[in-house]
Amino acid sequence: MSKNLSCSHWYSSHFESFYINFFVFILTAFLFNPHHALAQIAGRNATVSGTVTDTEGQRMTYVTVTIDGKASQQTDAQGKFLFKNLTRGLHQITASFIGYKTYRENFEVSGDSVLNVEIRLEASNKLNEVIITAGRKPESINEVPSSVSILTVKDVREQINVNPSVAAVLGNTIPGLATSTNKATNSGQTLRGRQVLVLIDGIPQSTPLMNGARDIRTLDPAVIERVEVIKGATSIYGNGSGGGIINFITKSAQSDKRFGGTTNIGANGNLAHTANTVGYRLSQMFAGTLDKFSYVVSGTYNYTGVLKDARGEVNAQADGLGENSLYNTYVKLGYKPNSKSQLTASYNLFRSVQHSDYINVPGKYRERPSVGIKGDDPGEDAGTPYNHNAYLNYRLDSLPLKTSLDATAYYNEFISMNRYVENSTSWYGPGQTKIQSFKKGFRLTLNTPVSISNSINGEVTYGIDLLNDRTNQVLTDGRVYIPDMNMVNLAPYAQVKMDLSDYVVVKAGIRYENANVKVKDFNTIASGPNGEGSIAVTGGEIPYSSTTFNAGVRYNRYDLFNPFISFSQGFAINELGRILRRATQSTLEAIETDPIITNNYEAGFSSSLGFLNITAAYYISTSKLGANLVDIGGYLTPQREPERIHGYEITADAFVHPEWTVGGSYSFVEGKAEQEDGTKVYMNGIRIAPPKATGYVSYRPSNLLDVKLFWVHTGKRDRFEPRSNGTYANSEGVVEPVNLINLSANYRFTPKISVGLGIENLLNTSYYPVVSQYRAIDAEYVRGNGAKANINLAYSF
Repeated sequence: MSKNLSCSHWYSSHFESFYINFFVFILTAFLFNPHHALAQIAGRNATVSGTVTDTEGQRMTYVTVTIDGKASQQTDAQGKFLFKNLTRGLHQITASFIGYKTYRENFEVSGDSVLNVEIRLEASNKLNEVIITAGRKPESINEVPSSVSILTVKDVREQINVNPSVAAVLGNTIPGLATSTNKATNSGQTLRGRQVLVLIDGIPQSTPLMNGARDIRTLDPAVIERVEVIKGATSIYGNGSGGGIINFITKSAQSDKRFGGTTNIGANGNLAHTANTVGYRLSQMFAGTLDKFSYVVSGTYNYTGVLKDARGEVNAQADGLGENSLYNTYVKLGYKPNSKSQLTASYNLFRSVQHSDYINVPGKYRERPSVGIKGDDPGEDAGTPYNHNAYLNYRLDSLPLKTSLDATAYYNEFISMNRYVENSTSWYGPGQTKIQSFKKGFRLTLNTPVSISNSINGEVTYGIDLLNDRTNQVLTDGRVYIPDMNMVNLAPYAQVKMDLSDYVVVKAGIRYENANVKVKDFNTIASGPNGEGSIAVTGGEIPYSSTTFNAGVRYNRYDLFNPFISFSQGFAINELGRILRRATQSTLEAIETDPIITNNYEAGFSSSLGFLNITAAYYISTSKLGANLVDIGGYLTPQREPERIHGYEITADAFVHPEWTVGGSYSFVEGKAEQEDGTKVYMNGIRIAPPKATGYVSYRPSNLLDVKLFWVHTGKRDRFEPRSNGTYANSEGVVEPVNLINLSANYRFTPKISVGLGIENLLNTSYYPVVSQYRAIDAEYVRGNGAKANINLAYSF
């Protein structure tokens, strides 16, 4: 840091009143606090300016520079910044940019000085990001004894260029998560072979009472600040987290702007067969901070045209994303009366429905694909008619014993509309079902630091979760498929984190689930005319109670080898709706409705070897009473059997040159269920995904241009024999390997204007997505998208 000091002097005013007031101030200040008075007079007009460059001397724009964690701004097109009116004394300057190490340095202002600061940022290869989901409070990722994946706003932006569907963004990037289905549903997109609990800012989106498989696509990526994925069963969030947690953290206002925003305009379409495939995207966001108040307001509309495969055939699968209209409205308001407290209110509306001019003509599994022809679908538009999320959060950091409080009251209303079915094996005649879920809840989190000795310190995080979840599934003609399941769940919990030394972190916790589900008298849906096949079931209450535990240790002394080991349990009332709708007994007591308790054992490590970062983990996940969906007589029926799943994940990132980065991942999962006679059978494709590998090459010659090439590979899985008639049972089909190449590029013309270009399936490969293969159903044997381009123009102000 170089310093150029120049002194200015107080000069006389033309106004007599100023002199009088100034004299009184000086006299009073010196009489009562002479040292403070001198500090206020001298150094009131200090200035700090400078330039930010990378290690090659290239000036960097849009680097966030902050003084004392308060005043903040971004560097301009020349990499410059300027702060005025600093007071005398010690200050700290920080500079941060995604993909680079954070720069910090202290400096002192004496007199009316002018300081010139030259900052050089180095590419980051440290595994030290901060997350909030794992422990319900901010903590460093190298202190968490479990596997964690994080997507930053930059990662999300790169993937939006390829495909703006959140399910595709995650499927292409997160190890252990199955690839997307290219549909509005995420059926089969499991995490480590189990269902995942999806949260938006901590608000549950999943419907574990009846899994509608639409919980991942519940918001538009334009409002995402980051995504945190905690893998493996977890007891800290409760119901539905057997495979882990996906938490979408939404955007907040920057503290240094009173009014700003971003305008995005985009278009997309099939490169080889453009006719009718053109879609467009409009997104507008306003944000700012006005003294103690902050705001973010956003609106997005995304229309996807007709989807075509690499050979130009129309993809008109039911629940597809072709001719889909997406709307997302987002508002976040904040009030920060002081540095110790904050009040936040947020609302998000998501709507995504398909209205197609094409109907699906079934193909033949493993012979020819299903394709679309012109026609009308008699049913209502399928998709998510609406998903409302609202919450009010209050945080306070000044309670006794240095305790902090975080309290959230929330409401979620989620409707998912399934496709119209002309003839169903589940009910008599045509019909179309929708799942309706209404949640309201309260989450209280308290955190208190503890100190046992100079070398042993820690904290206790504790609180209570209250949730009321009312879910049902009905037909649009009024028939009831699944009756109202009204659950009230009260769950106290506690988590202890202790630093046994400077390098050993121990975490342990307990959670008590106390849930009660009320179901009124109902009749199962008729399978024939005049109520034929319907069973009258006497309603009642289904109590659930279970205590789950977690414990883990992480040793983080060496960047070279940072190992962890953990045990964690998950609780789920999964697929209760499926169990009730296929009831064959007349009372709830006779129906097997026990919860799923998942045990997750895991060991792994992270490693930083100079330019190379590596992570690896091996896990075993067991449950004494699972809910594996198996094709029985044409129905997917939950089998309450013991389950054992195992797998491993490896990631690597290499910073081979200041301009070049390469990396990739590999994940494998396999699972079996144990039948009554002791026979162990493989679990089908709804739960177990084939091996997945990803890779990327990143070229960044300057901070104005960023180009990335992505590779996504899904391997082969062939575990089941065909039936006597030569066909495969539902979800037991053979999965053949798929290799796809995607491109994403961003270029900044000016500090305010940038353009993004992405191409999905760059080589126009003809392939069948994993879900089309394992489902083994003629009507769902659909090819994936051909080469599809997306271009997005962004203007920031």
